[in-house]
This record gives sequence, structure tokens and C-alpha cells, in this order.
Amino acid sequence: MSSVHVRKVAPLGACLLLSSLSVGAGSLSTEPVVVTATRTAQTADARLASVQVITRDEIERAQAGDVADLLRFFAGIDVARNGGPGQATSVFIRGAESNHTLLLIDGVKVNTGTDGGAPWQNIDPALIERIEIVRGPRSTLYGSEAIGGVIQIFTRRPPASGVRESGGIGIGSNNTLRADGSIRGRRGRYRGGLALSYYGTDGFQTRTAATLDRGFGNTSLNFHLGADFDVVDVEFSSWVAQGRSEYLDFFLAPVDQDFANSASALTLRAAPMDRWDSTLKLSLDRDNIEQNQSGDVTRTQRQAVDWQNDIQLGEAQLLTAGLYLAREETDSVIFGSGFEGKDKNVKAVFAQDQITLGRHDLLLAARYTDDGFFGEKTTWNLAWGYQLTGVVRVYASAGTGFKAPTSLDLFGFGGNSDLRAETSRNYELGVQHRFAADHTLEVSVFQNRIDDLIAYYDPDGFLGPIPGRNVNIDRSRIRGIELQYAFAFGPLSGHLNAVRQEPEDRDSGDQLPRRARKSLTAVLNYQVGRYGVGASFLASDRRPDTAFSSTELGGYGVLDLNASVQLAPKLKLLGSIENLFDKDYETAGGFKTQGRALFLNLRFGDS
Repeated sequence: MSSVHVRKVAPLGACLLLSSLSVGAGSLSTEPVVVTATRTAQTADARLASVQVITRDEIERAQAGDVADLLRFFAGIDVARNGGPGQATSVFIRGAESNHTLLLIDGVKVNTGTDGGAPWQNIDPALIERIEIVRGPRSTLYGSEAIGGVIQIFTRRPPASGVRESGGIGIGSNNTLRADGSIRGRRGRYRGGLALSYYGTDGFQTRTAATLDRGFGNTSLNFHLGADFDVVDVEFSSWVAQGRSEYLDFFLAPVDQDFANSASALTLRAAPMDRWDSTLKLSLDRDNIEQNQSGDVTRTQRQAVDWQNDIQLGEAQLLTAGLYLAREETDSVIFGSGFEGKDKNVKAVFAQDQITLGRHDLLLAARYTDDGFFGEKTTWNLAWGYQLTGVVRVYASAGTGFKAPTSLDLFGFGGNSDLRAETSRNYELGVQHRFAADHTLEVSVFQNRIDDLIAYYDPDGFLGPIPGRNVNIDRSRIRGIELQYAFAFGPLSGHLNAVRQEPEDRDSGDQLPRRARKSLTAVLNYQVGRYGVGASFLASDRRPDTAFSSTELGGYGVLDLNASVQLAPKLKLLGSIENLFDKDYETAGGFKTQGRALFLNLRFGDS
């Protein structure tokens, strides 16, 4: 339906097709395609940002319980979890705050309006086709939260033709049971898919000061239905997760809560004119948590309109311009107090220009946002790339980002309606050496200065005459160097990531909580015929626990193993051992992590 010329970049209307053709064995393109960094399909050798992709093959081999377990083995990401499966989980990118990581599911923002975090623990990898990780600010394209980076999850989509069926069942330690099934197909102008999954476990002892196991249950659904009517392509998509999480409260009493997350969208794509693609996405995101032993709740509902236009100006210039409108509704009751019906409207316009001039690539982007809570904010991005040789590319970028104060910041405990947005300014310089299509080395250095961080300030103590409140008082600076090495040599493939960073509080000089200065991850896979084996290793440096305690979390190293055998053309047996050496470590003070655990999975059907 689109006649837009595809050079190194492509309009959003072509993104799903290009990305599905370029990932995995037997692809038509030898270059992987990424979408999130620029909102347009772009071959990996043309990108001007630090990007990594987790493919479907990697997801299946890892056999992870949730998406956070996948992310922890990639560069620049720190994961902190308050215990086991289903417990509150934080993801930090390049030392920024956990609510400075924007999470998208099929282009729909799912960060909550109450605290700005995302439901990492509730996302089942069984429904995921691939994940794109973009490091550095992307507020120009996506608005609030995208200070540290953006992670976009692409759910499983229909094949290019025909029908595919797949599923699996698994068991493991802690009385864990997993099951999933999907059917996806395309016929003529119509396409669709339905996937269901279940993950349940008795869990383990989540607190160091208690011996009670806490379990988790999650039922998820993913649905797509689309049709190409030549003039316009129409698609409805919906991801839903709901279940129950057991945990221990502040006094170590056993409690549980019910959760429900969803991200749904109606997307229309058209080509009004030659070299012009237009995409209109109407979305609805919901995040609900209800505590079963009290009346505590948190709710977010976000209705959004995202209109993007991609215009090819000549053979080597792509202009992207768009409009974003959202209405966000939040409610919260915590320990019996809170707020109801705190609603806001967000209006934004954005533009981006990508230009190729011989060996040079330029990107210029800007966004104006009018937020109903805090007012106006303008952000920008500027990037330049140069093809030094046929295999060596350098790039430099600078950009700004922001995070809007959440409804809890404004109206919850210590609420302050005069809060400003948190802001950042980021600089990055990188070198990419592409030895071959599946053999790359990338080194990048970066600095991110974040101002007006919101913190609770209590000058006279909790019972003092002057009550504490949330204020824009903190400042941080993160400097670092990152190395990514990915390779595939015949049956051997994998990646090695290393990070050295200084996540610093600029006022006190202290290291920022739960962010390591040094980390190393390595993934190695070996496949011969029907048999495959693999290993994933994570080493993390010591780091402080919180800004309110002197507790230091020790450094640790964790090794996971996996193996698989193809029993029949459409039947595969997979096994994994998590934390092989039964390492005792903490990613959040006072909370335990998974000890040695064994899992078995039987997969059937098409991949």
C-alpha cells in the first residue's frame, strides 16, 4: 500500500513487515531492523543510538519467568526485585531512576500514572516476539519517562502467509507450572492471532526475616485482528495480564493483591500520497492493583491518540511529524489515605528529520509538550553518524528528556502541586565495528545529567512541627562506558556486554541506590543439529540499597544454564537451571532472590 522509497530508513507503515523479515534465520535482509530509536524502520548499521534486540530464539532459550529476567543479561540494565515472581520490580537503564525507563507494548505506553513505573513482573515472555532496548533519552519521540531509555516489547504477530500454531507446557522448582498456546494466520487481505498463557508458582521465601513462601499466578492474553483494504490498513490489538501476587507487608504479615494490566490499540495506516505514510493509533492502557486485606488500590487509565506522518523528501531524507493527545485518570489509596479522580490532559507535537549525505547521517528532532499537571516542556535530539570505512561507523548524539511528576508526587504522601518536571541532558559518542552481518563490536561513552529530581524533604523529622513534602531538590550525573560484542560463528553464537559507570548524586557525591558501577553479562549458545546448550552469566558490583539507609548490597555473580533437543519436527524439549551455584544475593535490601532452580518445558508446533 505504500510507495515510499526505502533506503536506510523507512516509514512506520513498513516497520512491522521489515522487522518480521529481518529477524531470525532465513531472513530476506542480512541486517537486523530496529524501530524504537527513531519510530521508523532502520537497519542496524544505520542507527545513531545504542540499541540491542532480544530475538524470539533468545527468549525461548532463556525460559524466563518474566521480562525482567530477560533484561538483566543485557548491557546497562540493573534489575531490582522485592523478592520472587510477581513481586515489585524496578529496571534501571544507564544509572537513571527506575521510573526513567519508558516501557511500550506494541507502541502503547504502559508506565503507570501513579508512580511512573512499569509492570515488568506481569509480562509473560511466552507472548513476546522480540524486545528492543534503546539507551539514552527519547522524550522527543515518546514524551515523559524516556530519560534513561526506552524498552519496547513486540508481541507475537501473524506470519507472512499461512497459519502457524504453537504452544508449550512446563514444570519446575517451587511447584511452578507454565502453559501457553497460540494460533496466528494470514489469508488474503486478512490476518489475526490469539495467544493465551498461564504462569503459576508457589514461589519461595521472599524476605530475609521471614520463612513464608509467597506465590504468584498470571494469566495473559494477546489478540490481533487486521485487514489491508488497499486504501487503509486497519488493525486491532490487545495485550492483557491479570492474576494474584502474594507478598509480606511491612510487618511481615502475609497478604496478597490482585492485578490487571492491559494495552489495547486500534491502528490505521494509509498512504494519502506517493512518498507519504500516515499512521493513526488510538490506544487504551489500564493498570489496576487491589489489595485484598485492605481497601488499598492504585489505578491508571490512559486514553491516547498518536498520529504519525512519514514523508520521504528525495532519496535520502525522511521527515517524521506527529501529534500526541492523551487523557490520564488515576486513583490511589495507600494505608487508608490517598486521592480519587486526579485526571490530566497531555498535548504534544513532534518532528524529526533524518538525512543521509554521502557517508554522513544526520538526525534532528524536537517535541513540545503541554502537560495538564505541570505545564509546558520542549525537548530535542541531535545525532550525527559517519561511515569511516566499509565496516567502521562512528556516531555522536546529544539530547534532552523529562519525566512529569506523577499523581503520587503531586497528591499522595508529601504531595506538592507546585512540582516541576524532572529534566535531563545526555551526551553520547559511539564506535561500531561490523566485522560481518552477525559479528559486531560497539563501544560507547555517555553522560547524563538529571536535574530537579523529586524527593521527599522533611527538615524537622517525621513528627516535627514542619511537615515534610515532595520537592525538586535532587540532582544526579551518570558517566560511563559501555561495550557490546555480538557474534555468530556457525553453531556458536552469543553476546558479551560490559559497563563501567559512575551513577552519582551531585549534591552528596554518593553512589545512586541499587545501581552498580561495574557489571558484566555474557550469553553463549551452541547448536548442533537437534541439540543445543547455552549459558548466561551476570556479574554485578556492590551498590547502596536506598538513600534512607546505610545498607550496602554486595556484589554477586550468577550463572544460568539451558539445553534443548528437537524430538520431532514440531516438538522440542527444553530445560534450564537458574542460579547454578545457588548464590545467595540481594538486589533489594531484605529481599531474597531465587536459589538454584530447575525448569523443564515441552514446546510444540511452529516457532
